[in-house]
Amino acid sequence: MRRNWNPALWVGFAFVLIGILSYPLFFARFPITRDFPWANLLIVALALQLLAWGLARAFRRPDLYRGKIFGSILGAMAVLVVGFFLVEIFHGTKEISASHGAPKIGEIAPDFTLPDSQGHQVTLSAVLNSPFVPNGSASAAAGTASAQTAGTVLIFYRGYW
Repeated sequence: MRRNWNPALWVGFAFVLIGILSYPLFFARFPITRDFPWANLLIVALALQLLAWGLARAFRRPDLYRGKIFGSILGAMAVLVVGFFLVEIFHGTKEISASHGAPKIGEIAPDFTLPDSQGHQVTLSAVLNSPFVPNGSASAAAGTASAQTAGTVLIFYRGYW
């Protein structure tokens, strides 16, 4: 009796590779899949399920399906690769070192100049020395010309630099 190929093993291992390689090549570009790799985890879960199904089929019916030895090797390699991926994603990314030159919380920021939302250059010292004008009204500034800005909130976020 001729034994059939067990495509679930091959497709499952291919999906493991696709699920892991698609994260840095594609899914890391989008914040919704970069911050938590849910799409990759779904692909990898499907792949592991296919591998398990193919292995079960190979061991239950070795007279019909191939893959007891090679399927076991593919399954072990897939589990190791997925384990490495999970460690790198959930543990390795948390071990990113802090910037040594960045100001600490509560520390006075050095003076700098950056463009605002309209493209005009704004200096931190100019903002701190300017009078506080609520809602941008010029008439309110005329009555309280001596009032100065008490502080400025700087918001930093991780993004594409």
